[in-house]
Amino acid sequence: MKLDDKLESQFRINEIQRNALSHIGVFTVRDLLYYFPARYGDMSEIRSINTLKDGEDVTILGVLTDLKTKKSFKSKIPMGEAKITDLSGSIHIVWFHQPYLAKMMKEGSTVRVTGKVKENSTYGLTLTNPEMTPEDVLPIDLHDSLFSGNEKISQYGYPIYRETKGITSKWIYHTIKKILIDSEIKNTLEYIPSEILEKYKLPSLLTALIWIHMPEKKEHAEIARKRFAFEEVFFIQLARWQERKAYESLFSYRLTVPEKDVADFISRFPFTPTKSQTNTIETILKDVEMDKPMSRLVEGDVGSGKTFIAATVSYAVIKNRPFDKKLNKIQTFGSLQVAYMAPTEVLATQLFENFITYFKHTGISIGLMTGSGCRKFPSKVASSTEDWTNISKSQLLKWVKGGEIPILIGTHALISKSVDFKDLGLVIIDEQHRFGTNQRMKLAKKDGHAPHYLSMTATPIPRTLALTIYGDLDLSIIDEMPAGRKKVITNIIPENKRQVAYDEIKKELENGRQLYVICPRIDEPDPDQEKAILAKSVLSEAKRLQKDIFPKYRIGVMHSKMTKQKKEEVMEEFVNHEIDILVSTSVIEVGVSVANATMIIIEGAERFGLAQLHQLRGRVIRSNHQSYCYLFADAKSEKTIERLKALTKAANGFELAELDLAQRGAGLLGGDKQWGVTDLGMEAIKNIKLVEAARTEAHTLVDEDTTLSKYPLLSQTLASKNFTLHFE
Repeated sequence: MKLDDKLESQFRINEIQRNALSHIGVFTVRDLLYYFPARYGDMSEIRSINTLKDGEDVTILGVLTDLKTKKSFKSKIPMGEAKITDLSGSIHIVWFHQPYLAKMMKEGSTVRVTGKVKENSTYGLTLTNPEMTPEDVLPIDLHDSLFSGNEKISQYGYPIYRETKGITSKWIYHTIKKILIDSEIKNTLEYIPSEILEKYKLPSLLTALIWIHMPEKKEHAEIARKRFAFEEVFFIQLARWQERKAYESLFSYRLTVPEKDVADFISRFPFTPTKSQTNTIETILKDVEMDKPMSRLVEGDVGSGKTFIAATVSYAVIKNRPFDKKLNKIQTFGSLQVAYMAPTEVLATQLFENFITYFKHTGISIGLMTGSGCRKFPSKVASSTEDWTNISKSQLLKWVKGGEIPILIGTHALISKSVDFKDLGLVIIDEQHRFGTNQRMKLAKKDGHAPHYLSMTATPIPRTLALTIYGDLDLSIIDEMPAGRKKVITNIIPENKRQVAYDEIKKELENGRQLYVICPRIDEPDPDQEKAILAKSVLSEAKRLQKDIFPKYRIGVMHSKMTKQKKEEVMEEFVNHEIDILVSTSVIEVGVSVANATMIIIEGAERFGLAQLHQLRGRVIRSNHQSYCYLFADAKSEKTIERLKALTKAANGFELAELDLAQRGAGLLGGDKQWGVTDLGMEAIKNIKLVEAARTEAHTLVDEDTTLSKYPLLSQTLASKNFTLHFE
């Protein structure tokens, strides 16, 4: 994208700035105004240099000059020194035993300095070994006028923006100030209905823009951020609820649940369903009996039995006959179909094999379609009714189109145009956050027909986040584990305790168990990338473990750069116990189930989010054997140690997800920004009342007026990808 002409011409943007603005996603005046401060520099504690006295602990803000290193005259102690100047005067700084600080800092840079003032016979008042933080705004900036020249920015604080090469926080601050001075900004139109703003005491758009960039007091910054946080969640909810209404308007099969058949199907499983599983199944079956398509998300920890739920619901759907729209009645032959989409071939293949076990007594045909090939169960040529056979894609597609394959399991290959179901009654998506909305809808909506939609995830998502990003889905949570499952024993292993952990692991390996080793990297980084060298890599760690730690055991590797076929081969070897230890990246986080693998080492555990660590640990909750998780961590800060300790204590993944959201801050759930929500939106998601308020208001508006025709500016803003500012 190119910069907006107005932004380009008004501020005489040069090539370096143009590239920098593009890098941070700023292309228009609106984008810049919505580039909110990351934080505010607190001016309440800043002292003027001319007011300082001997013995005081102070914080000052000023410019560093006269930076140099030397040795003290008498003791020859290495030292650094400098002078810091603000609008009122200057003071000397000395760093004993830390001359490198004078080399690290730039001449003329702005810094915040905190330390004790001492009277020095040579320099007068001096700060000795103070703490120093680089800043980008001088005190003089805080006295700039906002509009008329009579209004002053208060001493509450100054905005600090995330910088990138070519753009400083100070440049962003002054550029935004110029926009806010422009008389045109006063004509900004509000797009959120006034009654909603009044109900929740939120400021208008113009006021919020001024307050978030130039707050006169703390409350102004807070209420402005609250308004924009509410706005983001509100718009997500509007879009999601409109999608839900549009989905519900499509034709869908109203099903009849054969309760006796379903009960018989469940009774064949070698366990008693948990109360949570039973409640979830009952809720879903009530949904599919209604006269509109179901849209539901089921969240459950790894090993909580979601596949069992999916199979049971699939069976209930398949037991229904198709509806003949031409004759306006239910047919006396055939069955409805189920499409089950998984994010990886490994997971799709495992689901296919699990479904064979669940359905082999029913005579129901099951198909598998991935990028690597197609399979069908049962095989007409095999001697055993438990066998499947490889078939051509064209043959499988022919049978799916003819309705002869009631269950089709696969990867994103299921959404290709060539796949045509005869009577699709239910779509199941596994780990739905790994698919884009458009991908999911391609499968869920075809030819004006909307099958019932069931999404499953083992990724622990805080309730507020689930309510926001999946606002079009009803939510069910499986919060129980099957009986007999033992809690994973989780230990944090410091560097000096590695050998003790290895000795414990060897005992389990001798008993025939298997081990995962997770590394953050695939291979060693470039030598110039000093920070990255500290992260263990799959290839080098596999060699080290084979040579020095586990020489008598078979070690395999798996990572994302391997071909699909190679990954399949490695996993098959691990499942068949031809490999004792699998060294891998987090590619095994989803879709791997090996009951005999009861141990997992996670190298660089401090680099992963709690939710992702829980997901990885879930790989060893696949049997009733005692399982172990070893967190090999180089955790030096108390905050990081406390975060990892939470993994050893938390009852379930949802508790961890809430903790991760609270502790690690915006956008870091699961280790990266995977939800398409801004930092401000993620902060808002910590506030359940705000999320529920935005959700309620959005649903009310859409329920009353699906197209928002009564609110044209709101509708226009929602339709715009950039939520464009509108002027009179």
